[in-house]
Amino acid sequence: MKNQLIISLVAALSLSAQAEDGWQTWFKDGLDDAKVVSGQATYTVENGILTGTTVDGSGNTFLAKGPFKDFELEFQVKTADELNSGVQVRSKLAKEGDPVLEGSKSGKPLPADRLYGPQCEIAVNGTAGDFYDEARRGTWWSILTKTEAVRTEEAKAAFKKGEWNHYRIVVKGDHYQSFVNGVKTADFTQPNDPEGYIGFQVHGIKKGSGPFKVQWKEVKFKAL
Repeated sequence: MKNQLIISLVAALSLSAQAEDGWQTWFKDGLDDAKVVSGQATYTVENGILTGTTVDGSGNTFLAKGPFKDFELEFQVKTADELNSGVQVRSKLAKEGDPVLEGSKSGKPLPADRLYGPQCEIAVNGTAGDFYDEARRGTWWSILTKTEAVRTEEAKAAFKKGEWNHYRIVVKGDHYQSFVNGVKTADFTQPNDPEGYIGFQVHGIKKGSGPFKVQWKEVKFKAL
């Protein structure tokens, strides 16, 4: 009985310290207030693990929360080798009748409810931790901001296949940074997206392939 009391007290103190530090834990028991946008992939939470699963024929799908301005986000992630994924930050949802986006690679308006903006990459091909301008410029922010020197061989090798990988993303003012397993993988500034959604991506797949899964756990968020 005494041991149980001590354990309960330690747990309570830990939660209290977390609250005082401003950290929130997401997806402990469900999807919280997040919403699925842009595609038909499915999201479930079980034992504190958020699992996104591809759906044949669906385009890119996102589980979106926000909007947010300055923040720090940490999580553990694991993905099928065949599946490209990522986490959107300060991203926006297109609306019916929106004009063509400035810098758009396609030169066409986006369909309504399409999430677009900076995305921190999750992939096994050496691009993990770099930021991609999803559904807009269609290229890497390291190229757009001439910060490719950050993409060292260590950065390209930071993500481990088949394992849980720790991500830390910090966005404050115009400054964006990411770290994968403690290795800096992006560090740039850009002023065009001061606020927006965080979105956990399940990438679209070729018809007749899959299903594939991407999983997140220990998702923690703190407003700055």
